[in-house]
Amino acid sequence: MKYKLSRLIEQIDDRNSDEEYSLSDVKGISIQKVFIETKATMDGVSLKPYKLVKPDSFAYVTVTSRNGEKITLAYNDTEDTYIVSSSYIVFKVKEPELLSSEFLFMYFNRPEFDRFARYNSWGSARETFSWDDMCDIEIDLPPLHIQEKYVAIYKAMLANQKAYENGLEDLKLTCDGYFDKLKKDRSLYKKLGNFIEKNELRNIDKKLNKEHVRGISNKKEFILTKADISKTDLSKFLVIPENFFAYNSRTDGRDMLVLAINKLDEPVIVTWNYNSFNIIDNKLKELNPDFLFAFFKRAEFDRLVRFMSWGSSQELFSWDSLCDVKIPVPNIEIQNSIAQLYNVYLERKQINERLKQQIKDICPILIAGATKEANANA
Repeated sequence: MKYKLSRLIEQIDDRNSDEEYSLSDVKGISIQKVFIETKATMDGVSLKPYKLVKPDSFAYVTVTSRNGEKITLAYNDTEDTYIVSSSYIVFKVKEPELLSSEFLFMYFNRPEFDRFARYNSWGSARETFSWDDMCDIEIDLPPLHIQEKYVAIYKAMLANQKAYENGLEDLKLTCDGYFDKLKKDRSLYKKLGNFIEKNELRNIDKKLNKEHVRGISNKKEFILTKADISKTDLSKFLVIPENFFAYNSRTDGRDMLVLAINKLDEPVIVTWNYNSFNIIDNKLKELNPDFLFAFFKRAEFDRLVRFMSWGSSQELFSWDSLCDVKIPVPNIEIQNSIAQLYNVYLERKQINERLKQQIKDICPILIAGATKEANANA
């Protein structure tokens, strides 16, 4: 049976007027449709106008332009109450005997809904998908017992992924524990400049083409470049062989060093604006590149980088500054063990990301299956 969402949902405007909830309860929403820790600067911000997102409630951002073709929306499936910016719209299901909240979230999780929201967004400077637009959506709704059947499948997959993710965090804590132990032994610390050398290898012969061009993400990973390189001279680009590093020396506007190690089976090329380096050949018996990369991934390294960055119009982390960084260098057997453990963590992290994507991909299948079953039983 078809319903307009206006029949099934209602907006909530409960505020944090008595400041019952604090900064630790403030959330933002990612385009992956989950609540996340806010990235906003909260110094001096009053939390009184913030809206409450109670358990079994939704929140979304109406602005859809410059948002990766997705609508920023999340469902609070926890027992905690969050608070979000007053610019967000908060709502809940008002007819639970007709519509399951989890089924509605599965509906929102489909790429078709993102496309619909973008197509129906309006505005000049900023395109928005308003509350009226949301309420105007017509949904083909199966009976509640069929909704719950398909929600159960979704929740079982989600529970398996969460269990896997929890094991992942245990691995990360183990890695961090090893580094925390090493950090206490100051006799292990040595300057990085004793082990690394600058890589100036260029793509002069142009053997590597645009398919090999990479940028670096904030997750410290090489990614396909987003730049227009159709008219770029690739002979000037730096060649990054396997186990070589590259980084962007600019740190202004970031809380971290944008850096990556090439773990592919082939070299990649990056813009000449980046710096590149490798562990000196005769030092590879003293310093494992994977161990070094695990060190670079630590938050304390990024804090050190920001502290050691200088400049007026642009803050830079220079090559000399990198060489001055002191790192713990235990014997190579210990490094190899930590590196192996960290690589297992990275591999399982990738598997976890694939699991999360599979769950998103199955949402339209589950919605279609529920609708088909309802129609067959009609």
